[in-house]
Amino acid sequence: MNTWDVLPDNERRQWVLDPFVSVGPLRFGMSRSEVSAELGGIQANWGIRSAHDGAGHDSYSEVGLTLHYAAGDQLRAVRVDALGGPQVFVGDTALVGRVPSELERWVEVRAERREPDPELFYLPGGEIGSVSLGLALCLQQAGDRLLTRPVFLSSDTMEDSHDKLGRDAWVIS
Repeated sequence: MNTWDVLPDNERRQWVLDPFVSVGPLRFGMSRSEVSAELGGIQANWGIRSAHDGAGHDSYSEVGLTLHYAAGDQLRAVRVDALGGPQVFVGDTALVGRVPSELERWVEVRAERREPDPELFYLPGGEIGSVSLGLALCLQQAGDRLLTRPVFLSSDTMEDSHDKLGRDAWVIS
């Protein structure tokens, strides 16, 4: 697959989001070894751990995922690659590899129906997020266009998610 090619939905793994519980087979709070087992025994291509608290992230490029862990190896965020990661659904809405403006509008309309609870949040780069879904709609470059590269968050990561996951979780890739 070329670095700019986008895998069609019918060739991707099909996952469902259960907010704050799981993204497909990956449950928040899982250990790295449990994640590897759920992904068919594959190992991370690379990982980074913080020297001061042991938190970090692992990349699984074979399945289009970057997983973020809290200290103690507990899964706290799932970042899905727009080009080749699993397609993640909320109901019948696909969240991965989409035109950002269309999905941003879907999040806004969904939020209007949920008022008066605060539903939307914005990352420092202006990307929109949904509090009730634990979802940040980040962006990824595909040739000369941008597509959605969602980051799904555990409930304990929602507050200060930008700082807890670090800059690389949010940068347009």
